[in-house]
Amino acid sequence: MRLSRFFVDLPLSLGQHDLPEAQAHYIGRVLRLNAGSEVQLFDGSGVEYLGELTEVGKKSARVELREALPGLPESALQVHLGQGLSRGERMDWAIQKATELGATEITPLFSERCEVRLNDERTDKRLSHWRQIAISACEQCGRSVLPVIHAPQALADWLQRTEAELRLVLHPVATPLPEHARPQSLALLIGPEGGLSEAEVHQALEAGFQGARLGPRILRTETAPVVALAVAQQLWGDF
Repeated sequence: MRLSRFFVDLPLSLGQHDLPEAQAHYIGRVLRLNAGSEVQLFDGSGVEYLGELTEVGKKSARVELREALPGLPESALQVHLGQGLSRGERMDWAIQKATELGATEITPLFSERCEVRLNDERTDKRLSHWRQIAISACEQCGRSVLPVIHAPQALADWLQRTEAELRLVLHPVATPLPEHARPQSLALLIGPEGGLSEAEVHQALEAGFQGARLGPRILRTETAPVVALAVAQQLWGDF
């Protein structure tokens, strides 16, 4: 039987730990686990901990961690995804699947055709929401390290600040992705709904990015990162 596996946002070590209230509520009230239930916890450091719940209340839970194990190895291919901001579930989907597919960093991007506008308060809420999506994806897929999700930024700023051995912008008229040489690190730029403008593609090329295409069909903004990351992991990563 598969153990219940949870991310805990505090440093873990062997021994007794009181779990955060939100985590305790989920364990006790939603999953209805009891004292004596075995669990597996991780804190994003790459280490997994096996233990047993010793106390479970309405708003509190305590666990005794008895064994530390190395977590699932991360892909040798370090991927920074620059994803054009899209509305609602499209962005959630992109972050969830990018996490499952091994992206190490994700930056939402404001671009010319981006229809999403965020003030400081909304940005903080969206960042918290996206981080929780990444956490849930890690819990499901077995990753022991969370991807870094950066605050949304302007495309021009991201182009100048992002470093990687291979930097690619997806474009329907470009060299097929598999024809690029194997990198150890990859920056991948994907446009929003409506795509990147020709001026933005030119701006990326001027910043040292290379064009890459996935195939003959134009993919939706939430589909493109799934396909691109899967192909990249197959070519150069751990697939």
